[in-house]
Amino acid sequence: MVSFILTLKRMLTGLWHSFKDKRFRNLFLTTLLMLLSGTLFYHEVEHFSYLDALYFSVMTLTTVGAGDLAPETAFGKIFTMIYTLAGIGIVFGVIFFVGRGIHFSKNPREEKDSAKKNSKMAKASEDQPDKPKPRSKE
Repeated sequence: MVSFILTLKRMLTGLWHSFKDKRFRNLFLTTLLMLLSGTLFYHEVEHFSYLDALYFSVMTLTTVGAGDLAPETAFGKIFTMIYTLAGIGIVFGVIFFVGRGIHFSKNPREEKDSAKKNSKMAKASEDQPDKPKPRSKE
């Protein structure tokens, strides 16, 4: 139980830390919209209850797929294929940012150093003109 509470605390800290990044907020909002659209679709087309529709949407986008629910209509199956392909990247982006937030919340100095290093690299690449690539002899 203690381990669960500590893990939950770390995850919530990472989530809080991630919300400082505008890209994360956009991804998070997009994920919520994806879940809402999936929930409404499965409720209307497949006649799932709202809870079952949300459950199926989450299971689909996280690729868990328990197998207890499945679309039965052809339209529902086609929607699910497109929904899965479109949503998986978005959900994994959110998971990536939360993991990054957990890592950097433990090491805030490392985050500043990483940002400084990336800034210096970007400035250095802007200062150097593009060099033409030598042609290969054939």
